[in-house]
Amino acid sequence: MTARLSANERKILAVLQQGLPAGTTPFEDVARRAGIEPDTVLRVLRRWKKQGILRRIGAVVDHFKAGPRFGAMVVWRVQPQQIERVGTTLARFPQVSHAYQRRTQPTWPYNVYTMVHCYSAGQLQQTVEQMSRACGVTDYQVLTTIRELKKSPPKYITQ
Repeated sequence: MTARLSANERKILAVLQQGLPAGTTPFEDVARRAGIEPDTVLRVLRRWKKQGILRRIGAVVDHFKAGPRFGAMVVWRVQPQQIERVGTTLARFPQVSHAYQRRTQPTWPYNVYTMVHCYSAGQLQQTVEQMSRACGVTDYQVLTTIRELKKSPPKYITQ
């Protein structure tokens, strides 16, 4: 992908991959950081959106600072024919930020993964029990977060 980017597109991507600047004029701030005009930034972003290169621009809230302080990856052992139903059920819980299907391994039979965020350990336990009842799966493991070691956006290019 990077070989086909213009100089301005590379500048925009280099700024965007660091996250949108906080403030009331994020696209003007991107343009200033990239050293180009705001109209150019908006024109490139609109074209990327139309071409399907850019799906969306969103904010990532640090949940440890903004609210829920207890997080856990809950892994579920789901029968293959039930994955779609179970995954959809689990993903509907507002405490679930991520829900994935993954391959099992001979020593690890869990194939559905959910990241659950709550305000207390007790609420986390209650939520996981509700999730289990809702989807009908009782074979699961709760892998609580001890501390965050790294959280950063992907880097597509380097300047």
